[in-house]
Amino acid sequence: MKNRTTAALIALFLGSFGAHKFYLKDSGAGIFYMILFMVGASMRLPISAFLGFVDAFVLFTMSDERFDAKYNKQYDSRTDRRNDRRNNRYDSRNQKRYSSRDSYTPRRQRGSYPDSRESYQRPSKKENRAKRPRENPFKKTGISKYKDYDIEGAIEDFQKGLELDPNDMALHFNLAAAYSLTEKPDQSYYHLAKAVEHGFKDYEKIKTHDDLAYLRIQEGFEAFQENGYQLTSGSPQEKVKEVDDVQDIPETVIKDDILLSQLQKLSELRNKGLLSEKEYVVEKEKLMRR
Repeated sequence: MKNRTTAALIALFLGSFGAHKFYLKDSGAGIFYMILFMVGASMRLPISAFLGFVDAFVLFTMSDERFDAKYNKQYDSRTDRRNDRRNNRYDSRNQKRYSSRDSYTPRRQRGSYPDSRESYQRPSKKENRAKRPRENPFKKTGISKYKDYDIEGAIEDFQKGLELDPNDMALHFNLAAAYSLTEKPDQSYYHLAKAVEHGFKDYEKIKTHDDLAYLRIQEGFEAFQENGYQLTSGSPQEKVKEVDDVQDIPETVIKDDILLSQLQKLSELRNKGLLSEKEYVVEKEKLMRR
C-alpha cells in the first residue's frame, strides 16, 4: 500500500528521473520523465526536475482520502474480496451447523404461527390483474375532446364512461361543466349534485370554474348552493336520469347570455395564450361589474 508522504519525498529528491512515478506503479509516466531528463540534459533545461517539484507539491497538499482513491484503489478491492471470501466461509459454516439440528425452528415460526407457510398461497397473475383498478378509456377521450372544444363529443364519451363507472365524481363534474357550456342547466345541476354526492369537495372550484359560469348566473343556483349542492325533492333536475334522452325538461330563462359568451371568449383567449393570467383576471372583473 502506497504512502503519500513517501511518494512526495521521492518526487522532491528523485523526481527528475521519474522515480516517484515508478513507486506509484505508473511506469509509462516514469519512462516519460527519464526521456525528458535526457532531452533536458542535452539542452541544459531541467524540464523533468521542474515537473518533479510540481508533483511533490501536489502530493504534499493532496488529502489522504484522495491519494488512496487514486493510488490505493486496487488494495481496497483486494481487501473487499478477502472480506467477501471470509464472510462466505462463515455463512457456509453457519448453514451447515443449523441444518444439522433437526429441532431448530426459526423464531418467526414459533408461537401462534405454526402453519403460516402452508396457509399462504401466492395470488395468480389473473387475480393480481383483477385487483388493479381498470382505466376508463372514455374518460380520457372525453377530456381530450373537451380540450379541443368538441363539447358534444365529450358529453357522449363522458356518458359512456358513466356506464362503466356510475360513481366517478370526476366524470359527473366534467359533465356538469360541459352541459353548462351547452346551456343546459338542468342536466348540469344534476351531474354537479352527483359529483358532490360521490365525494367531490372542492367547492371553491365550483364557485370559480369558468365553464360553470352559465350555471352560476341561473336564478336557482344560490338555493342550490345553500342546499349543499344537492337537489331539492321534486325539482326537475332531480328527475334527470338519462340526460341524452330527455326532451321536455323546462330550462331556466337566461338572464345574461352576453355575459356568458364574453366569459367563454376570455377563457378561450387565455387557453390559447393570447391573454396572460393577470390580464384575464382584470378583464373578467370588468365584465362581472357591468
